[in-house]
Amino acid sequence: MVKPTANNFIFSSKYRLVRHFTYWFFYLLVWACYWTVANDATFIHNAFKMLLWLPAFMAFTYPLVYLVVPRLLLKSKYFQFILFVLCWGVAGWYFNAFYRAYIFLPAQSLAGFPLMYKIIYDPNSFLCMTTTAGCLTISSFTKRWVLNQRELAAVMQEKTTAQLQLLKAQLHPHFLFNTLNNIYSFALENSHKTPQMILKLSSLLSYMLYDCKGDEVMLEKELEVMKNYIDLEKERYGEKIDISVNIEGDIRDKYITPLLILPFLENAFKHGTSQQLDRPWMSVDIIGKGNSLMFKVSNSKNEYIPFRENGVGINNVKKRLELLYPGKYDLKINDEGEFFVVSLLIDLSAIQTAPVVPLKVIHSLKKVSV
Repeated sequence: MVKPTANNFIFSSKYRLVRHFTYWFFYLLVWACYWTVANDATFIHNAFKMLLWLPAFMAFTYPLVYLVVPRLLLKSKYFQFILFVLCWGVAGWYFNAFYRAYIFLPAQSLAGFPLMYKIIYDPNSFLCMTTTAGCLTISSFTKRWVLNQRELAAVMQEKTTAQLQLLKAQLHPHFLFNTLNNIYSFALENSHKTPQMILKLSSLLSYMLYDCKGDEVMLEKELEVMKNYIDLEKERYGEKIDISVNIEGDIRDKYITPLLILPFLENAFKHGTSQQLDRPWMSVDIIGKGNSLMFKVSNSKNEYIPFRENGVGINNVKKRLELLYPGKYDLKINDEGEFFVVSLLIDLSAIQTAPVVPLKVIHSLKKVSV
């Protein structure tokens, strides 16, 4: 059996009950020792008194830890939080008196221990109760803050890793090699297509090297690059493939994370231009409606060759979608035998960017064990 590390014991939900039991055990032990030194009562007497007070301390503390902190403090409702704490403190004073009068003092009498303080309103027990609640509340807040920092660091690291992998795979070397060969051939023939091909390739490379550094780019720019890529591939394959592109709806003044579409187009050209096909074809449909964007690419394929959807480019897109549009996209990849279909529906307004001040995202953290 693997022994838990200190980190797992503090943060893992697996050890929640053990963690709480350990805390209250040492709490009782420390205070029993303190009161034994501070007054003439025995350790057993003081331990019994602290044991009697533990339910009251828990009842006063846990609502603050599990309700007030996550629902008010961590959601930046500071005025409501302060108001509730003040009201809770007043209620705690009366609760302390009630508990002392009807539970603590009678229980001591039944146990045969001498009553050192018979007064109902005892500021010492109330101070002890509020101090306990304050310590656990601060501890809970600190723990949630630490977990938030860890999750934020993990997300940023994962996002960075995904982007680095994407940069390595965003442009297939064969595409660049064949495009340059085509440009060279047209240049030798003094073709009028040469300047346009150079301009489109330059625009594509510039976009990848400079425009893609940010989290978002204009959707119109992304689609312009897509068209340039398709045009370059058309020149590469000539009449060997039938390509149709249809763009509908409003695409103006919208933003999208860069290079989400290109990997799907690369795969479509890769599998839709097989020499084993009589008439390869590819169809691209893009529809903008409100904040939603629908992208669909279909291509012919050899029905006897199964398509592998776990390529580097596709995996990078899936990872980026999950990081930047969590729960706000629908990606479907279907092999229909003689043709292949990729459809992506995405909410362009839902992109997740890294916050500048980590404390601002504490309230969005998933529920953690305390």
